[in-house]
Amino acid sequence: MKPVVVKLGGSTAGGDEMQRWIDLLADACFPLVLVPGGGPFADHIRVMQKPLGYSDEVAHDMAILAMDQFGLVIAERSERFRPSMTIRDMEQAWNSGLVPVWLPSSMTRGAPDILRSWRVTSDSLAAWLAGRIRAERLLLVKQAEIGPEDVDVETLVARQLVDDYLPRALSGETELYVAGPESLGSARDALAASDIPGRLVARKVAEEALGS
Repeated sequence: MKPVVVKLGGSTAGGDEMQRWIDLLADACFPLVLVPGGGPFADHIRVMQKPLGYSDEVAHDMAILAMDQFGLVIAERSERFRPSMTIRDMEQAWNSGLVPVWLPSSMTRGAPDILRSWRVTSDSLAAWLAGRIRAERLLLVKQAEIGPEDVDVETLVARQLVDDYLPRALSGETELYVAGPESLGSARDALAASDIPGRLVARKVAEEALGS
Protein backbone atom coordinates (compact mmCIF):
# COMPACT_ATOMS: atom_id res chain seq x y z
CA MET A 1 0.00 0.00 0.00
CA LYS A 2 1.32 3.42 -0.95
CA PRO A 3 1.85 5.88 1.92
CA VAL A 4 -0.84 8.40 2.76
CA VAL A 5 0.11 12.02 3.42
CA VAL A 6 -1.70 13.57 6.40
CA LYS A 7 -1.33 17.26 7.13
CA LEU A 8 -2.13 18.17 10.73
CA GLY A 9 -3.17 21.79 10.76
CA GLY A 10 -1.37 24.25 12.97
CA SER A 11 -4.76 25.60 14.04
CA THR A 12 -5.16 22.47 16.18
CA ALA A 13 -2.03 23.32 18.19
CA GLY A 14 -2.48 23.13 21.93
CA GLY A 15 -6.05 21.84 21.77
CA ASP A 16 -7.56 18.50 22.69
CA GLU A 17 -8.24 17.81 19.01
CA MET A 18 -4.54 17.76 18.17
CA GLN A 19 -3.78 15.03 20.69
CA ARG A 20 -6.84 13.03 19.65
CA TRP A 21 -5.71 13.09 16.03
CA ILE A 22 -2.15 12.22 17.06
CA ASP A 23 -3.35 9.20 19.05
CA LEU A 24 -5.47 7.99 16.14
CA LEU A 25 -2.78 8.47 13.51
CA ALA A 26 -0.13 6.83 15.68
CA ASP A 27 -2.25 3.66 15.65
CA ALA A 28 -2.73 3.59 11.87
CA CYS A 29 -2.11 0.15 10.37
CA PHE A 30 -0.83 1.46 7.02
CA PRO A 31 2.12 3.70 6.09
CA LEU A 32 1.56 7.41 6.37
CA VAL A 33 3.62 10.56 6.76
CA LEU A 34 2.54 13.49 8.91
CA VAL A 35 3.00 17.02 7.62
CA PRO A 36 2.84 19.71 10.33
CA GLY A 37 1.32 23.10 9.90
CA GLY A 38 3.20 26.13 11.12
CA GLY A 39 1.09 26.55 14.25
CA PRO A 40 1.79 29.46 16.58
CA PHE A 41 5.36 29.64 15.27
CA ALA A 42 4.10 30.75 11.83
CA ASP A 43 1.59 33.12 13.42
CA HIS A 44 4.46 34.94 15.13
CA ILE A 45 6.24 35.32 11.79
CA ARG A 46 3.17 37.10 10.37
CA VAL A 47 2.93 39.37 13.41
CA MET A 48 6.59 40.40 13.24
CA GLN A 49 6.84 40.85 9.46
CA LYS A 50 5.75 44.50 9.41
CA PRO A 51 7.74 45.64 12.48
CA LEU A 52 10.93 43.97 11.22
CA GLY A 53 10.31 44.70 7.55
CA TYR A 54 11.26 41.38 5.97
CA SER A 55 9.99 40.33 2.55
CA ASP A 56 7.31 37.77 1.74
CA GLU A 57 10.03 35.53 0.32
CA VAL A 58 11.94 35.56 3.60
CA ALA A 59 8.68 35.15 5.53
CA HIS A 60 7.92 32.05 3.44
CA ASP A 61 11.32 30.56 4.27
CA MET A 62 10.78 31.33 7.95
CA ALA A 63 7.30 29.78 7.87
CA ILE A 64 8.75 26.53 6.56
CA LEU A 65 11.18 26.55 9.48
CA ALA A 66 8.12 27.08 11.69
CA MET A 67 6.73 23.83 10.24
CA ASP A 68 9.98 22.15 11.30
CA GLN A 69 9.44 23.47 14.82
CA PHE A 70 5.83 22.36 15.04
CA GLY A 71 6.85 19.02 13.54
CA LEU A 72 9.28 18.46 16.41
CA VAL A 73 6.45 19.21 18.85
CA ILE A 74 4.24 16.62 17.13
CA ALA A 75 7.02 14.04 16.88
CA GLU A 76 7.48 14.12 20.65
CA ARG A 77 3.84 13.15 21.24
CA SER A 78 4.17 9.47 20.26
CA GLU A 79 6.88 6.83 20.45
CA ARG A 80 5.90 5.75 16.93
CA PHE A 81 6.69 9.16 15.43
CA ARG A 82 10.09 9.95 13.92
CA PRO A 83 11.23 13.36 12.61
CA SER A 84 12.12 12.91 8.94
CA MET A 85 13.85 15.39 6.66
CA THR A 86 14.18 13.32 3.47
CA ILE A 87 12.33 10.61 1.58
CA ARG A 88 15.03 8.18 2.66
CA ASP A 89 14.30 9.08 6.30
CA MET A 90 10.63 8.35 5.65
CA GLU A 91 11.38 5.00 4.05
CA GLN A 92 13.53 4.00 7.01
CA ALA A 93 10.71 4.93 9.38
CA TRP A 94 8.14 2.93 7.40
CA ASN A 95 10.44 -0.08 7.23
CA SER A 96 10.74 0.07 11.03
CA GLY A 97 6.97 0.28 11.53
CA LEU A 98 7.15 3.95 12.51
CA VAL A 99 5.35 7.09 11.38
CA PRO A 100 7.58 9.79 9.85
CA VAL A 101 6.86 13.41 10.71
CA TRP A 102 8.12 15.54 7.83
CA LEU A 103 10.42 18.47 8.63
CA PRO A 104 10.19 20.24 5.26
CA SER A 105 12.99 22.82 5.26
CA SER A 106 15.63 20.52 3.80
CA MET A 107 13.61 19.13 0.87
CA THR A 108 11.95 22.43 -0.04
CA ARG A 109 15.01 24.68 0.12
CA GLY A 110 15.64 26.03 -3.37
CA ALA A 111 12.94 23.87 -4.99
CA PRO A 112 12.07 25.64 -8.26
CA ASP A 113 8.44 24.45 -8.23
CA ILE A 114 7.61 25.98 -4.83
CA LEU A 115 6.50 29.61 -4.89
CA ARG A 116 8.14 31.65 -2.11
CA SER A 117 5.00 33.44 -1.01
CA TRP A 118 2.36 33.48 1.73
CA ARG A 119 0.07 32.00 -0.96
CA VAL A 120 1.85 28.68 -0.40
CA THR A 121 0.91 27.28 3.00
CA SER A 122 1.50 23.89 4.56
CA ASP A 123 -1.55 22.61 2.64
CA SER A 124 0.21 23.15 -0.69
CA LEU A 125 3.48 21.81 0.69
CA ALA A 126 1.67 18.64 1.79
CA ALA A 127 0.31 18.32 -1.76
CA TRP A 128 3.81 18.88 -3.14
CA LEU A 129 5.17 16.11 -0.92
CA ALA A 130 2.34 13.81 -1.99
CA GLY A 131 3.46 14.29 -5.57
CA ARG A 132 7.09 13.63 -4.70
CA ILE A 133 6.35 10.30 -3.01
CA ARG A 134 3.53 9.41 -5.46
CA ALA A 135 0.96 9.23 -2.68
CA GLU A 136 -2.50 8.35 -3.92
CA ARG A 137 -4.27 10.03 -0.99
CA LEU A 138 -3.78 13.30 0.89
CA LEU A 139 -5.73 14.17 4.04
CA LEU A 140 -5.87 17.73 5.35
CA VAL A 141 -6.93 17.86 9.01
CA LYS A 142 -8.62 21.16 9.83
CA GLN A 143 -10.04 22.72 12.95
CA ALA A 144 -13.00 24.17 11.04
CA GLU A 145 -16.14 22.16 10.39
CA ILE A 146 -16.39 21.09 6.75
CA GLY A 147 -20.18 20.66 6.72
CA PRO A 148 -22.43 17.92 5.35
CA GLU A 149 -22.45 19.04 1.71
CA ASP A 150 -20.13 17.78 -1.01
CA VAL A 151 -17.09 19.99 -1.46
CA ASP A 152 -14.64 20.80 -4.22
CA VAL A 153 -11.33 22.62 -4.28
CA GLU A 154 -12.83 25.92 -5.45
CA THR A 155 -15.28 25.87 -2.54
CA LEU A 156 -12.49 25.21 -0.05
CA VAL A 157 -10.46 28.09 -1.51
CA ALA A 158 -13.46 30.44 -1.43
CA ARG A 159 -14.12 29.53 2.20
CA GLN A 160 -10.42 30.13 2.97
CA LEU A 161 -10.06 26.59 4.30
CA VAL A 162 -7.10 26.01 1.97
CA ASP A 163 -4.70 28.33 0.18
CA ASP A 164 -5.40 29.32 -3.42
CA TYR A 165 -2.19 27.67 -4.65
CA LEU A 166 -3.34 24.19 -3.61
CA PRO A 167 -5.08 23.31 -6.92
CA ARG A 168 -1.78 23.84 -8.74
CA ALA A 169 0.26 21.91 -6.19
CA LEU A 170 -2.11 18.94 -6.13
CA SER A 171 -1.18 16.12 -8.47
CA GLY A 172 -3.95 14.71 -10.64
CA GLU A 173 -2.99 11.28 -9.31
CA THR A 174 -3.66 12.24 -5.67
CA GLU A 175 -7.11 12.10 -4.09
CA LEU A 176 -7.73 14.95 -1.66
CA TYR A 177 -9.64 14.47 1.60
CA VAL A 178 -10.47 17.08 4.23
CA ALA A 179 -11.44 16.27 7.82
CA GLY A 180 -12.65 18.53 10.60
CA PRO A 181 -13.60 17.89 14.22
CA GLU A 182 -16.79 16.11 13.12
CA SER A 183 -14.66 13.35 11.58
CA LEU A 184 -12.99 12.40 14.87
CA GLY A 185 -15.84 10.14 15.95
CA SER A 186 -15.53 7.84 12.93
CA ALA A 187 -11.81 8.24 12.32
CA ARG A 188 -10.65 5.22 14.33
CA ASP A 189 -12.89 2.79 12.44
CA ALA A 190 -11.90 4.34 9.12
CA LEU A 191 -8.18 4.09 9.83
CA ALA A 192 -8.56 0.52 11.11
CA ALA A 193 -10.07 -0.35 7.73
CA SER A 194 -7.19 1.39 5.90
CA ASP A 195 -9.67 4.05 4.87
CA ILE A 196 -9.37 7.83 5.09
CA PRO A 197 -11.59 9.83 7.47
CA GLY A 198 -13.18 13.02 6.26
CA ARG A 199 -14.65 14.08 2.93
CA LEU A 200 -13.33 13.30 -0.52
CA VAL A 201 -12.87 16.55 -2.45
CA ALA A 202 -14.06 16.53 -6.06
CA ARG A 203 -11.13 15.65 -8.33
CA LYS A 204 -12.57 17.19 -11.49
CA VAL A 205 -12.22 20.72 -10.17
CA ALA A 206 -8.68 20.02 -8.98
CA GLU A 207 -7.67 18.71 -12.40
CA GLU A 208 -9.23 21.69 -14.19
CA ALA A 209 -7.30 24.06 -11.92
CA LEU A 210 -4.06 22.27 -12.69
CA GLY A 211 -4.43 23.14 -16.34
CA SER A 212 -5.14 26.81 -15.72
